This record gives sequence, C-alpha cells and structure tokens, in this order.
Amino acid sequence: MTASGWALAAGESGPAPALDRSSTASLDRQGGDAVAQVLAPTGRLRAVINLGNPILAQRDALGQPVGVSVDLARGLAQQLGLPLDLVVVDAAGKSVDEVTQERADIGFFAIDPVRGAGIRFTEAYVLIEGAYLVRQDSPLRSVAEVDVPAHRVVVGRGSAYDLFLTRELKQATLVRAPTSPTVVDTFVAQQAEVAAGVRQQLEADAARLPGLRLLPGHFMVIRQAMGLPKGRGEAAEALLRDYVERMKRSGLVAAALKRHGIEGASVAP
Repeated sequence: MTASGWALAAGESGPAPALDRSSTASLDRQGGDAVAQVLAPTGRLRAVINLGNPILAQRDALGQPVGVSVDLARGLAQQLGLPLDLVVVDAAGKSVDEVTQERADIGFFAIDPVRGAGIRFTEAYVLIEGAYLVRQDSPLRSVAEVDVPAHRVVVGRGSAYDLFLTRELKQATLVRAPTSPTVVDTFVAQQAEVAAGVRQQLEADAARLPGLRLLPGHFMVIRQAMGLPKGRGEAAEALLRDYVERMKRSGLVAAALKRHGIEGASVAP
C-alpha cells in the first residue's frame, strides 16, 4: 500500500505529455531497457507526488493529482515504456521517506544537502520562492526583521523551508506544523509571530483567512529537482538528469506551469 493508501496507474488520470521522437531516441542511446530496469526494478515506475506543495501538484475537481510533477512522471514513464504508479503523499518529509526507503523510484524535491544523504538529485527544473506571512498588525515589515529571540516561526515539518531555516535562523524559534498546508492554521492556533512556506500557499491562506499579509521579498529560492534512491547508481542518475534537461529545453516544464495556472515559479536555467 502507498503512503496515502492508494496507487494510480498512468492511464487513469489523463494522457501523458506529448514527447518528440528525439527524446525517446536519447533514452535508446543510453541503453534503454537496461537502465530502465535499474531505475524501476519492479517493472513499474513508482513516482511519489507531494500534494503539500501546490506549485508542483494538487487535486483536480475529480480528486485526481495534477501538476507539473505529475506531467513529468507521466512523460518519463512513457519514454521508458513502463506503467506508472503515483504514490501520493501530503508532506515533503513523507516524499523523502518513500524514495530513501525505495518504496518509490523517483520523486520531486527541493535540493538540500540533508536529503542528499539518501537521494541523488538532478539539476533543478523549477525555481520557487519561500516567503513569510504575518498578521496585518504585526510590526514586521521585512524578511530581515524575522530572526530575533521573541519570534516563533511556523514551518512544515521536513519541508525544504524547515531544513533551510533550521540552518539559517540563529535566534528565532521554529515551530513545526505536521505538513506545509497546515502551517497557517498552526500559526493562527498557536498565535505565533511568523509563518513560512511556499509563497503561493501563503497567498491562498491569506485570502482564506482575514487579517494576514505576506512580507515583501523572499527568504530563500528553492531549486526544485527530480530525485531517485542513492543506491540506484550513476547510469540511472544520468538518465534522469538527461530527461530533466530535455524537458526544460523542449518547453514541457514551462507549458505545464502555464497549463496548471502556476504563477510565481520559473523554469530553472
């Protein structure tokens, strides 16, 4: 059973993105079937999808996962000629666990040295801003004012923001919400001073709840990449890296962001 209790076959939630023949030929030149067997030893490509980051994935009106990460997973399965199973989770930490424990073959992560202990990363395919949210009556006016002893900063447990702020905040106290989508509700319930997370998620929460505002600017820019278990080896890593670079060059990543109505994220160079 998957982390969310179910798996989704590739064909059950829409067609895979259109891919050109040169992309498939690139896989053939790298050894095709042999590398695919290393990357996906079960004969199915298991891709973990984190719904905790709305820039990458969310549910559609029918409750199915959609987004740029889903499109990339489908495209890779198509190129490998393998069935696709989506392992759906609600938090970045769970996504990391699925891949490091090899219950999933690929995932979509913010590049971080802590996660690098068990995951091989591609180069980034999307850049995402991390932002701070405060109450309307807060005296805070800039990101630089957050790190003082009197402030509690709420962040999603195990998220890229958690890992980054654990290293970077020297005086403020981190309060960890169970998942990134629950950060603002935890912030309100505990009457904390600051909430941290994906800008788009915080903007949606500010629109949902009165009396909140975002601080201008960002405290970090996340380099969002694909990843696979460390033990899958260099050939599988090279295949995944090549796939990501071709999908950026082909315009698939930019088209997916546009198609899913994502603003505030950009295709990585």
